[in-house]
Amino acid sequence: MITYEYPFNERIRTLLRLEDLFEKTAYFARMDGQQEHHTALVTLFEILEVAGRADLKMDLIQELERQRQTLLAFRNNPEISEEALSGALYEIEQSSAALLAMTGKIGQYLRDNDWLMGIKSRAAIPGGVCEFDLPSYHWWLHRDLATRQAALAGWTKPLLPLRDAAAIVLRLLRSSGRPKSHAASKGQFQLNLGGTAAQMVRVMVAAGEPVIPEVSANKYFLNIRFTKPPAGEIKARGVEHDVAFDLTFCNL
Repeated sequence: MITYEYPFNERIRTLLRLEDLFEKTAYFARMDGQQEHHTALVTLFEILEVAGRADLKMDLIQELERQRQTLLAFRNNPEISEEALSGALYEIEQSSAALLAMTGKIGQYLRDNDWLMGIKSRAAIPGGVCEFDLPSYHWWLHRDLATRQAALAGWTKPLLPLRDAAAIVLRLLRSSGRPKSHAASKGQFQLNLGGTAAQMVRVMVAAGEPVIPEVSANKYFLNIRFTKPPAGEIKARGVEHDVAFDLTFCNL
């Protein structure tokens, strides 16, 4: 199955973007090559931009506290594993403490590094990081593997509390709903939500089904239109057959 996630508010969009960017940074930083490490660094700059929202850290702290209070209500519930509950509470408390320990503006230590900011500004220009533009960066990319990986880890580490907190919130969000099977008649599906609030929907389609869901929604209606994957067409075309899919509403 291929899962498509559609957030309904900017906060969840930001967390999903951070999740994606942190995963890419970690992946490319583990690689050996210069190009992979360049990609890891450029992706770190993207994290800096996304995480620059002034209220992001406080949003995460407040959400973690809300989830902690929710979990505390399950104490002494015979249907809930005390060990699992204690583990979840400990993880939330540790994540909150790490966020609170982040002082100042998120990523300010990167902004204070003139060398890194020089690379960041040049990276925004097509072909702007060629060796004749940034000879010092060219030199850094030729340093030994261990040195480059240590530098990338050092630049990324202070931001990891954001990654960990976002992971907890998204995990709780994704586990909040249960998938239900539906069928889109000739690729079209509409559902009356009746004012029900949701923060994200997940649309799961069989991997062998050559369709792409396009989702639009408000608090009253959810619309899904399945289109054919692009194959040189100027615009997406709708499908003409019924499409089976699973739909999950997620809400914290």
